[in-house]
Formats: sequence, C-alpha cells, structure tokens
Amino acid sequence: MYKILTKRELNPTVTLMEIEAPLVANKAQAGQFIILRVDEDGERIPLTVAGCDRARGAVTIIFQIVGGTTMALNAKGEGDYIEDFVGPLGVATKTDGIKKVCVVGGGVGCAIALPVARRFKELGAEVHSIIGFRNKDLVILEDEFRACSEKLEVMTDDGSHGKKGVVTAPLKEWIESGENYDEVIAIGPLIMMKFVVATTKPFNVPTTVSMNPIMIDGTGMCGGCRLTVGGKTKFACVDGPDFNGFEVDFDEAMARSSAYADFERHERERGCNLFKKEAN
Repeated sequence: MYKILTKRELNPTVTLMEIEAPLVANKAQAGQFIILRVDEDGERIPLTVAGCDRARGAVTIIFQIVGGTTMALNAKGEGDYIEDFVGPLGVATKTDGIKKVCVVGGGVGCAIALPVARRFKELGAEVHSIIGFRNKDLVILEDEFRACSEKLEVMTDDGSHGKKGVVTAPLKEWIESGENYDEVIAIGPLIMMKFVVATTKPFNVPTTVSMNPIMIDGTGMCGGCRLTVGGKTKFACVDGPDFNGFEVDFDEAMARSSAYADFERHERERGCNLFKKEAN
C-alpha cells in the first residue's frame, strides 16, 4: 500500500498528489512513468512522474479526472492509501548534447512537460517553453514553467489568459525569428503534437513527442500501447514514451486512442452515480 502524502487541486479537472514511494522516487527520471491501481479490484493506469522528492521518498503525479479510475483516485484524500504504485517505467527523456530546447505542453500534458523542462534547466540548457490551454480556468503550472524557462508563452484558445491562439503560432514565430533549437519537445493531445511536428518539419528542427496510448501492463507484454514509428511497430511502454515526431503515424495513433471512448464515458457516468449514492 502507498500513502497519499499531499493532494492539491490544480483546476476543476486536474489534481496533484504526492505518493510515498521511496524506491520509485530514488530512481525515477524525467520522462518516465508509473502504473498504479487505486484498489485491489481496480484497473491499471499509467501516469507520468511529474516530480520526485528523494529525501522524502515522494513521487508527484498529476492526473485529469476523465473516467471511473481517476474519479476513484480523486476521491482519496491525504493520509489514504492506494493499492499499487509500480515504476519507474519507460525510457527517460534524452538530454545529451542539447544546449537549447523548446518545450511545448498542452493541457494536462504540461504535467509531463514540466519535469522535462526542469531537467534541461538543471543541466544548464537554455529552455524556452510554450504552454496551451482551452481557457484561463484550465491553466496549470504557469509559475513552475516560468521558474525554469528563459522564455515562456502562455496560450489559450479563447484569449482569456496569456495570448489567444494555438501553441504552434509562437513556436513558428520563434523559429522564423532565428531561434536555433537543438530540439523541440512536444507533450500533449495527439492533434497538438501532430501540428507541432508539421510546424517544425519544414525547418528540419529535431522534434520529440511523448506518446501516451492505451496501456495495460507497462512491460511490452500486452501490445496495447503499440504505435507505428518509422514504418515499424513500437511499444510506448518499453521503447518510449518519447519518439521522433517526424516518424510517428499520428493518424493511426488517434484512431486507436478513440477506440474505448464510449466505454470510458460509461465508466465515468457509472462512477458519478456511485459517488452520488455514497454521498446520500
């Protein structure tokens, strides 16, 4: 069992938790993830390691409340326990030789992008960041990104905070103005990452994307997280989650990601009804 040390609401649909897991905290690196179960009968879900406090043995996770499992997790409070917390899994983000990087985060993907930006900052790289959200009420981690970025642009679809528009607008503007990035790293919705790649490819700027497909065991056994990268089948859990964005088949990935949309909606509705009954 793993104790929830802290819990904080980042916005109405996104929650931050610190979990007591010293063995994971001691080894986890930026870009890696864990798989957890809320209770003995729960499903396994992957969540990226958003940060580690090795001295306290604490691992930070940030999750969006989108289905039955994340609703159950969000119902837990400080001092409560979750059943399983396995990791670190996946390959850490590659940082060798990168002196100047642009990190692009979208929505809850910013929780994954932040430890990456922080790691590059720790290594002495120049970090530029762009983070995008639908509106001001959904903005998360702005101050944290500002603290580790020499340059930061915040974008919202409706212009209610930062600048109005999509994350690719400032990215293209910066590249065209002469910012020579060793790498662009995009983390967020598949459609966002697809258009980031479409923006950087004409300029031949190396671009890494973090893929988060359907995943079950996290060890490459089930094949649920398979992707087509460079015409070959890859598994996000053991080969990734980071991949060369120029080689990812985004259309295939988007089609696969929507396969269980109806099931997830049903589980969310079931969870809502369950919590209502318990409240009564």
